[in-house]
Amino acid sequence: MTIASLLEPITGNPGSIRLGDAQEWMQGRTLYGGASALVAFTMARRAFRDLPTLRAAQIGFVAPVGEEVTLTAEILRQGRNVTQVRSEIHGEKGLALTALWLFADEREPNGTHEAKPPEDWPGLPDDNPPAMAGKGPSFIQNNFELRYGQTKGEDHGATVRRWARLTEEHALDPVSKLVLMGDVMPPGAMRAMQRLGPISSINWSFNVLDPQTQSAGGWYLAENASQHLDKGYSSERLRMYDIEGRQVLDGLQSVAIFG
Repeated sequence: MTIASLLEPITGNPGSIRLGDAQEWMQGRTLYGGASALVAFTMARRAFRDLPTLRAAQIGFVAPVGEEVTLTAEILRQGRNVTQVRSEIHGEKGLALTALWLFADEREPNGTHEAKPPEDWPGLPDDNPPAMAGKGPSFIQNNFELRYGQTKGEDHGATVRRWARLTEEHALDPVSKLVLMGDVMPPGAMRAMQRLGPISSINWSFNVLDPQTQSAGGWYLAENASQHLDKGYSSERLRMYDIEGRQVLDGLQSVAIFG
């Protein structure tokens, strides 16, 4: 139960902890972005138990996150409907991750407008072949099952789309699962890079569109698409859809392209 082990030491009290099973979630020399974001999110919710539903977040990946960390959380403003919380992860050399979480109660709707389903619907996960079997960073091999979400071998521009689900049994609530899975795909810029080289996510901002999502089988269609790639950086659009084609998460990310 690596998710439970990773989150179990987080009490909500500020201070130093050791993250259990962190090695299962490493991406190179740092904790995978979705896992480190989930650590900060869990810290915020356990520090302030009566928070409403998460609606949006802004996350800065400042430095590598390892096993030994110090966690903090503070309420920046608490209004009638909206509460804004900042939580941070510090490592041996200082700040490693900073996150601003926007929690808000539901309001009476003043109109509705559904997000569009994905273009070129790939079919259900079972209709697509496995992807990245035995390949990719350790956090993928240890924790995720992936299937293609676009036709293999065709030119899809600077877009990467895959069906993804967690392989372990877990008791994550729907929003925590979105935080953990929302950054699972590599940047779409990898499709347009002229030569192989390292990449690094700098930030991640997202809006939660369906905080009660329960996609059948735990499958979500994750899509990363480069909107603009130049000068060593890519502006990425990150989206997630449930198995019915309903969008559940909408995000943006800046990625540094090296090499």
